[in-house]
Formats: sequence, structure tokens, C-alpha cells
Amino acid sequence: MAERSGGIGVFGGTFDPPHVGHVAMAADVRWALGLDEVLLVVANVPWQKAHRVVSPAVDRLAMVEAAVAGVPGVEASALEVERGGPSYTIDTLDELGRRHPGAPLHVVVGADAAALLDTWERAAEVRARASVVVVRRPGSAGALPPGWEATHVEAPLLDVSSSDLRARVAEGRPIDGLVPAPVVALIRDRGLYAAGG
Repeated sequence: MAERSGGIGVFGGTFDPPHVGHVAMAADVRWALGLDEVLLVVANVPWQKAHRVVSPAVDRLAMVEAAVAGVPGVEASALEVERGGPSYTIDTLDELGRRHPGAPLHVVVGADAAALLDTWERAAEVRARASVVVVRRPGSAGALPPGWEATHVEAPLLDVSSSDLRARVAEGRPIDGLVPAPVVALIRDRGLYAAGG
């Protein structure tokens, strides 16, 4: 384990739905960097997902809360949902800075998202305000745009994606084992991702 640095991990996403890979990634980052907590920040209106219909934020938040219940140091965050409007990481970092003055902030991204950091809203401010943590699978690069630096954390290879999970539900296939059981129950209870839904 790295020397304990404390601070807050900020792991933003659509989480539509959250799955075991998300939870494992957050737990691994917290352990590897000795963070006080990792927040799974549910995007209210994810600007990167304008090309598809996204489940209501209230449902995605409920699923993340269910997914991380009982996971030490990993919490669901409603900050972007409560703020409303499009969700930008810089706004979240600004708010967390006000709520936790002096706490180091660490933006957590997957290796695939790392290459796109320059496309983020007010990217230079994100780079100045927080350190970047890239979670990569064993053997993957996690390349960064020029001028960015990051701490790399290796996570286990869990080949699961939210888009595949949505398709499985729509087809009536099981998602048990890929999604925490309380999340599976919420998806069923709320009729999320059903064909024609």
C-alpha cells in the first residue's frame, strides 16, 4: 500500500447501472492511495452521454447507494444530482473544496477516459485543482494527454460494462454476479432497462 495521503477520491459517472467493476475500482483506489473516502458522484445530466437516453438521476443514485452500502470508505454522492443541470467535474471539485477545505482531491478515471481529459469542461482548472488517478487493467497503458500527470492504480480485470448490462436486462438475461444483489433488486422493482421501457 502507498503511504497514506488521505483526501477524497472523486469517481464521477453515469452509473447506468453501477456494477461490481465500479465498486471494486473505488475500493482499490481507496486502499492503494490511503484515501479517507472515495465518492461515487452520480452525474445529473452527463454531457458525454447526449447520444443516448439515460435513466433518471434519482434511479441511478438509488442504485449507487445500494451498490456501495456496507463498503468501507466508499460512498454515493448526490452532489451533482442536487445541483441540477449538466454535470461537470470542475463544479463538483469547487463544491467539495468549499465543503472540505484543505482536503486533497483526487479525480478517479478509467484508462479509457484518461485520454479524453483535455475534452472536459475547464480541463486546465480540473488539472490545477485535483490530482488525477488512472485505474488501469494489468498491462494497459492509460495514456494521458500532453501536460497531464497521474498516479496509476492497477485494478483486477472485470470485463463488465453498463451498456452490456442494459442489453442483458432488455433481453431478459441475468445480471446476477455482475451487479451487486441490492442493485439487481432495484432494477427489477423499478422496471429499469426492460425492452420497450
